[in-house]
Amino acid sequence: MAEPTPHQINWPRFITSAYGPTFLSTIGYGAVTPLVALTALELGASVAGAALLTGLTGLGHLVADLPASWVTTKLGEKKAIALACVWDAAWLMVAFQATNLVVLGAAVFCFGLSGAVFGLARQGYLTDAVPLHYRARALSSLGGTFRIGSFLGPLAGAAIIAHWNLAAAYFFAAVMCLVAAGGTLGLPDLPAEVLSRRQPEEGPKLFAVLRAHGRTLATLGVGALSVHLVRSVRQTVLPLWCASLGLDPAHTSLIYAVSMGIDMSLFFLGGFLMDRYGRFWVAVPSMVVLGIGLVALAFAHCVIGVIIVAVILGFGNGIGAGIVMTLGSDSSPEVGRTQFLSGWRLVGDTGHSVGPLLLSGIITLFSLGVATVSLGVFAWLGATWLGYWIRRSPTGRIHLR
Repeated sequence: MAEPTPHQINWPRFITSAYGPTFLSTIGYGAVTPLVALTALELGASVAGAALLTGLTGLGHLVADLPASWVTTKLGEKKAIALACVWDAAWLMVAFQATNLVVLGAAVFCFGLSGAVFGLARQGYLTDAVPLHYRARALSSLGGTFRIGSFLGPLAGAAIIAHWNLAAAYFFAAVMCLVAAGGTLGLPDLPAEVLSRRQPEEGPKLFAVLRAHGRTLATLGVGALSVHLVRSVRQTVLPLWCASLGLDPAHTSLIYAVSMGIDMSLFFLGGFLMDRYGRFWVAVPSMVVLGIGLVALAFAHCVIGVIIVAVILGFGNGIGAGIVMTLGSDSSPEVGRTQFLSGWRLVGDTGHSVGPLLLSGIITLFSLGVATVSLGVFAWLGATWLGYWIRRSPTGRIHLR
């Protein structure tokens, strides 16, 4: 069967219903993400304990990545996304009413469970709903939507707390998730022939699909892991370096905002380049530039130098928006796509979880400067690995000329 063509898609409705829920829920979640640690401290956690509790979201992602394929297959993408939003809203209300750390930790962990379902379902939907030669732009725009929401969310949370209180921010986030759930119901249904083609009567088994595509997960998948690892380190190392130079929190936040501003502005350009010239020409340069930024950070000993590095890191991360999702969608089979993508996301999320632990370990054994240089070199190794395997896979030949 032929894939959907651009003129068959109602683009205004599609863009609103496909990206609007992500934008709204990300603003809501971004509004409370910094508040979870504060809530934990108020409930008696130590600083280390509060940091550990906030990490339970990532653990929830890892635990739910594979089961998310079952939920998405049973419900379909649209219902799965809506359910994840409602689930988030319910646990947000639990979080702000939590009276002890166990209840708060359970809520934070459950955010990760719903995030795994939401992420898998939206990626699977866009993979099938958008024509192949628009795929990278569609998925990079999804990554860009997440970035913009994550940037605006903390600003919204700060404004709400200033006018009301901490509980109001949680309530705001819950409302945004419920509105996102309603908006998701406006998603156009996938054509019946697409659904029947990818999900026959006897659906594929999760581990059978993962075994059949084990080579892809062990090659391109490891490349995706390296991207997530470097990105997770980038988020942590820049504020740490600013603190090591004695910069106050206000200046640190401003420098981080500069990096985020560059990051947010480049997502569509990266998607266009991937669709026009191939995935290689974004995946490799993105990791090379991130490596340059991490290595250069070790030699930035003044505010101007740190700002330049922040711009470099923002450029490297921004130009690569959506690259992991795009590579995963390109590599996914028509039959068993949801199952494959759940394994793909598990590999990537592992990198996201390992990154901060690796950074912490190198800092403990050596220093922050050694850590930034080491992880910059790791980014270059990741670029080499990705470039080699993209070139050797059908993914590397997906482009228009």
